[in-house]
Amino acid sequence: MEILWPGVLNLIGFGVGVVTGSLAYSGYKSTASPTLFRICIAFFAIGAGFLIMLMGYFLTDGAGGANTLAQTLGNGVQMVGYFFITFSYGLKSFFPRNRSLRSLIFFPPALFSYVHLEHIFKSVSFVLLVYGAIETLLSFIENKNRGAVFVACGFVLLALGEFLAWYSLVFPDSVLYNVSVITKIAGLLSMFVPVSRIQFSRMRTR
Repeated sequence: MEILWPGVLNLIGFGVGVVTGSLAYSGYKSTASPTLFRICIAFFAIGAGFLIMLMGYFLTDGAGGANTLAQTLGNGVQMVGYFFITFSYGLKSFFPRNRSLRSLIFFPPALFSYVHLEHIFKSVSFVLLVYGAIETLLSFIENKNRGAVFVACGFVLLALGEFLAWYSLVFPDSVLYNVSVITKIAGLLSMFVPVSRIQFSRMRTR
């Protein structure tokens, strides 16, 4: 029972990511929109991150080095998804123009332990999500697009989920991990709304 809730929540997160990514891919096939393609990659990556963490929990009964590795890999894959989703919804010039500075982003991860890497992934994810939330809110103020409200709420909830997940590393025996996954699932569902609207609107116009 101890690992039941983390497993179930990660399974739900995987399902939401895959369903949303599938809708975005279906829309991309019909419109060839680069934005929908990036959203597709983002949600598939986020869903894959949940799946990796799910496998880590059930293969090690919620403990052990293999689970730590799965958590680290899962967070890394989700960070890639967060980058793509942030890039899709307003990221313009996040990376520095100088090539030398860009190379620091891909600093060899072998220099860090898995625990350190997990902290790094969560920190980068949090920054990306906060940036995405700010850009989306500014876009809503400028264009009054109601869909941007759902996207902004999604970014805020995902950022809060990553913050709580980072805090759960400090207090591993608390309920913070479960709360963080629930919060991230709520964020994904909020972003699911505008993606589904695009797909359903396309179906009605056929």
